[in-house]
Amino acid sequence: MPQLPINFFVEDISFNLKQRIPIRKWIKHCINTEGFRLKELNFIFCSDAYLLVINRDYLNHNTLTDIITFDNSEVDREIVGDIFISIDRVNENAVKFKVPQKDELHRVIIHGTLHLLGYPDKGKAAKTLMTSKEDYYLAHREF
Repeated sequence: MPQLPINFFVEDISFNLKQRIPIRKWIKHCINTEGFRLKELNFIFCSDAYLLVINRDYLNHNTLTDIITFDNSEVDREIVGDIFISIDRVNENAVKFKVPQKDELHRVIIHGTLHLLGYPDKGKAAKTLMTSKEDYYLAHREF
């Protein structure tokens, strides 16, 4: 079976993503279910400090965040993107929300994917829909 065009990279931290193949299949399932075509998707796992520089340089925000998503697609309903995830934020939020680190990481992974599928999270209605979609896809993990 050929590898799906979903890549995982690590910058400036020591991190090993477990269950890469099932995660790839899960993300692809989400993309297909939403009626999009996957071309290339890169996840870059990094530290708070690394992501803060990206947040400042590209978004002019001087705040910590768990995720930044860049949509690089040029064709409608085709997924090409880069998703940066702070493992520091994921770990801290897992403790804060009293959930397993794996579940918080998967929530953030699917959150970024949903952004590429056109789901915003600004405003109460958008945030409610985003959370509903996250919960739906988290419940449909088969690993």
